[in-house]
Amino acid sequence: MEIKNVNGGSVITDCPPVNLPLTLDCGQAFRWTRDGEYLRGVVKGHEAFIKQTGTELFFAGTDCETVREIFVPYLALDADYESITKRLSRDAAVAGAIEKYGVIRILRQDPWEALCSFIISQRRSIPSIRTAVEKLCSLFGDRAGGSWSFPDAKRLAVLPPGALDEVRVGYREPYIRDAAQRVAGGETDLDAISRMPLDEARAELMKIRGVGPKVADCTLLFGMNRLDAFPVDVHIGRFASARYPDGLPECFRGYEGVAQQYMFCIQTGL
Repeated sequence: MEIKNVNGGSVITDCPPVNLPLTLDCGQAFRWTRDGEYLRGVVKGHEAFIKQTGTELFFAGTDCETVREIFVPYLALDADYESITKRLSRDAAVAGAIEKYGVIRILRQDPWEALCSFIISQRRSIPSIRTAVEKLCSLFGDRAGGSWSFPDAKRLAVLPPGALDEVRVGYREPYIRDAAQRVAGGETDLDAISRMPLDEARAELMKIRGVGPKVADCTLLFGMNRLDAFPVDVHIGRFASARYPDGLPECFRGYEGVAQQYMFCIQTGL
């Protein structure tokens, strides 16, 4: 994998296998949208326009250093997903999905952004989640190109009651407020949680008001790179109970979260 400056931006040549559109648009993150031939999003305050052509990823208006320091880790391009998918392919159902969809990588998102976004996501469709998250960013984030960064916990922790009415988070507002205050005040240490045994980490996150097992596991998987976390929504629950009534196969061990993404694609027919 080589990163080079080109006219108008930077390009990753000989990029490791990745289905970029599906990786960015399969329920992991809610800030990526289509903008012509590009996928547009904001990561750590950096707005990006990314285009995939064969084994190349082109980042319009982004320098090599930013691609190397921000976007290679974010897209998990430095992880050996060929070995992971080879192992998961011991299961016939997931093997078929890998053949159909290619390599779906688990994004390494900011833990606070993942936690807050998945609190917002409860009982909502993906388009509705995107609208709410984007509104939250436009109201309380900092300018990032033509968009806005995700507001940090300290900013949301001091908002008065009703400040999120325009975001239309409804009953989730006190959950967001509690999460922000705990994280901003250090009561919930996301960095420490990321290093805990999985059950302990989940239990710590579930101390936050409104955070149940699914939101906790989504935060662990998508915000803390805990590939052994296994979020279960209605789609995953149906698939797993029908396909694996006696429990997940041994070949998923340690990579349950990656397998989960393929199950989601199978069950929803993406």
